[in-house]
Parts: sequence; structure tokens; C-alpha cells
Amino acid sequence: MSNAKEKMTEVIRSQPDDASYEEIMRELAFERMIQRGLEDSRKGRVISNEEMERRIRRWQK
Repeated sequence: MSNAKEKMTEVIRSQPDDASYEEIMRELAFERMIQRGLEDSRKGRVISNEEMERRIRRWQK
């Protein structure tokens, strides 16, 4: 697995030449969220769809 600097470089290079600073930062943040989610999943830190649905319904009140 690549280190953080390599992954950031990969994400930045994948962006179009005219990408704005904000677009690049958004992509870097998105990549980090994905990596955190995958790590949580590997470590078993997950909840069922039903539990997530209950939580969302509580937030909507």
C-alpha cells in the first residue's frame, strides 16, 4: 500500500489540468473518507442497514 504522500500525488495527477484548488481539495477529502470507511469495515466497525435507517429517521425529526 502506498503512503499518504504517494496517494495524494496520485489523486492530484488524476485531476484535469484546469481543476480548481477547491476541486482538488474535495477529491483529496473524498479519497480520505473512502480509506477511513474501508479501514472501519476491515476492523468490523460497521452497523446494519436497518440500524442506519433508524438513525437517519431520528436525525430527520
